[in-house]
Amino acid sequence: MGKIISVSNQKGGVGKTTTSLSLAASLGVLEKKVLLIDADPQGNATSGIGINSDDFNKSSYDVLLNQCEINDSIIKTKSPNLDIIPANIDLVAVEIELVDTNKREHMLTKMIDKIKKDYDFIIIDCPPSLGLITMNALTASNSVIIPIQCEYYALEGLGKLLNTIKGIQKVHNDNLEIEGILLTMFDSRLRLSNQVKDDVKKHFGDMVFSTIIPRNVSLGEAPSHGESIIVYNSTSKGSKSYIKFAQEVINLN
Repeated sequence: MGKIISVSNQKGGVGKTTTSLSLAASLGVLEKKVLLIDADPQGNATSGIGINSDDFNKSSYDVLLNQCEINDSIIKTKSPNLDIIPANIDLVAVEIELVDTNKREHMLTKMIDKIKKDYDFIIIDCPPSLGLITMNALTASNSVIIPIQCEYYALEGLGKLLNTIKGIQKVHNDNLEIEGILLTMFDSRLRLSNQVKDDVKKHFGDMVFSTIIPRNVSLGEAPSHGESIIVYNSTSKGSKSYIKFAQEVINLN
């Protein structure tokens, strides 16, 4: 039975999509069967794994609106053991189209239930907001990973996200847990990076993953080549860090 993990932070630019994609690809390399669900209308996880909008007819938009069988939206990727449900800009309309739907927060849960036995891990890349798509993702998930960049304003908005998670636990999904907080874009040369790392560890203790993702040129380049960091440059610091992180996630489960 697949473990369903959302990667969420309503603050943009924290390495959320990079983490979703790199974690999913790393779990695949470690011989786990993985499904990545792109639930972000920007579709960066989709293009980042080398899939163009011409390559698919069905997307997470159709899945959320129950307009297709979930199996019809799944695409195999070039990355080992990794499938994806792609996204495109159509997904923006979901919030409006579901507004009068009964149990609208549970649309994704119903669809994932049909296929979760086929995968070891299902990773959901949430949009950078706390709207209905993120609510669907968190309602469908067993746990959530929160990436935080080691920069100024890192903790801004985190309280709001934690309150949203509490609200989902109360109303929609009492099994939802926080898998952990992942520090990203760490630069050991910068005093600010080290200060943020120390602050986050002091505030959140055991909730913080021991793996820290460094700032890395290859991590920034990989999506423009339509490849995960594992395929693009397996010897880079970024790749090694995400493999280590994936191992940490496996050990927790």
